[in-house]
Amino acid sequence: MSYFPNWTLKTSGAVMPDERLSTVQTFIAGLQHVVAMFGATALAPILMGFDPNVAIFFSGIATLLFFVITRGQLPSYLGSSFAFIGVVIAASGYAGSGPNANIAVALGGIIACGALYAAIGLLVQGVGTAWIEKLLPPVVTGAVIGAIGLNLTAVAMGMISASPYTKWIALFTVVAVALVAVYGRGLAQRLPVLIGGAGAYILYAATAPSFGAPAVDFGRIGAAAWLGMPNFVAPAFDFKAMALIAPVALILVAENLGHIKGIAVMTGRNLDPLIGRGFMADGLATMIAGSGGGTGVTTYAENMGVMAVTRVYSTLVFVAAGIIALVLGFSPKFGAVIGTIPVAVLGGLAIVVFGLIAATAGRIWVENQVDFSNPKNLLTVATALILGAGDLKLPLFGFELGGIGTATFGAIALYHLLNRRSA
Repeated sequence: MSYFPNWTLKTSGAVMPDERLSTVQTFIAGLQHVVAMFGATALAPILMGFDPNVAIFFSGIATLLFFVITRGQLPSYLGSSFAFIGVVIAASGYAGSGPNANIAVALGGIIACGALYAAIGLLVQGVGTAWIEKLLPPVVTGAVIGAIGLNLTAVAMGMISASPYTKWIALFTVVAVALVAVYGRGLAQRLPVLIGGAGAYILYAATAPSFGAPAVDFGRIGAAAWLGMPNFVAPAFDFKAMALIAPVALILVAENLGHIKGIAVMTGRNLDPLIGRGFMADGLATMIAGSGGGTGVTTYAENMGVMAVTRVYSTLVFVAAGIIALVLGFSPKFGAVIGTIPVAVLGGLAIVVFGLIAATAGRIWVENQVDFSNPKNLLTVATALILGAGDLKLPLFGFELGGIGTATFGAIALYHLLNRRSA
């Protein structure tokens, strides 16, 4: 058997992973996936003080690497993961606006996370996923994700609190995103962050001078070159930062596992033999991104949504998307456009995104019918949410475990301690 599938041309109906569209249609479908991932993949690095151009570049690298390692059989786009935001901010002491002065330390932690993630993938490839599902049942996964969203509340509030005007702009951004998400049609409904953020950007540009707020500096766009090398950054390895960021691998495992299971349902195929490869690919891609200034990456639900709407699951579409992202990464002018986005607008987007992270917990619990009349589940969730929201920092073996880490390990430990009686 060949390593990759022998893609056959499909001109109508659902297009399976081992089928393909025409070359032109493949490029157009790939471009649609780039648009779908763009809002979140560009926003996450901005919220951490990373260069979004570099993050876009490495998302393309990650997607192509994922394609190769999964033998061209698992359709996925890999973009910036929001699970890293809280721990990166804590590890680097990022103030919330402008470039992150301590990005190198955060990158070392991201590489450590990717290494742990890849190691888990190797283990899964050898023994299967049953142990993960036992270690991280839905009640624990939901609790940790909810804690991450709540932990980021202070970051969002800090971004919008410069003046009453910035608060109103942020709230307008929230409403704009919500309106597009609910009332948009077709592809527009898949791009609420991008379209809602663009609307708020235009409003801010038109009204900021009247309210004494800093004007948008369009001169930066004109001065930027169309083509140029991304601003790569070398990592620095600090044990405390690595210990703080590495546990995010557990969140990425739960997230990726859910995405692969979802794609299996959409395509009607058993993708379980590819789960270990998917974890390894995501882990290695995260290490590569961290080695050059990119964020940690994960498979993207936004692109799963596009596949569900279009019924095009061809993995060659993601090769096209990865190449397009690489090209965008070599455009400083593209980065300059992103750099002009007002902090107030970013704060509004942060409210939406961080809130959705927290709300995802509820979706996990509902879909998996978690029984909250059981004190074991109730106490696990309650404890994790407060530890995360309160950002409890716990001294441990000479370093400080941040709120997200405390919530993660606390939820896992407490659940299994309380589960001993029913085991």
